[in-house]
Amino acid sequence: QVQLVESGGGLVQPGGSLRRSCVASGLPFTTYYMSWGRQAPGGQREWVAGDNNYRTDYADSVKGRFTVSRDNAKNTLYLQMNRLKVEDTGVYYCKTGTGISGNWGQGTQVTVSS
Repeated sequence: QVQLVESGGGLVQPGGSLRRSCVASGLPFTTYYMSWGRQAPGGQREWVAGDNNYRTDYADSVKGRFTVSRDNAKNTLYLQMNRLKVEDTGVYYCKTGTGISGNWGQGTQVTVSS
């Protein structure tokens, strides 16, 4: 079955940076559109960014600050988060597919606070 194992969450001050990683197994990684999603406290899950090998896509709220990338040789998806804001706080998930469909990883907490 599909497994998505994430790492790299934590606490950071506003304006800081974090890098998330996700190692995928149980799927033909190189052929999949891979994404990151998140869920803010009390909010619903939302799609954040995605990569299909040929292009990257971003939600308006993170465009210009977040960068999604992948290493197909390592079945790994990355999310570099720069200029973090308090409103970026939430549980971040690695997932397959676009939008909020697909398989979601276990998620890890990202807290942006001074």
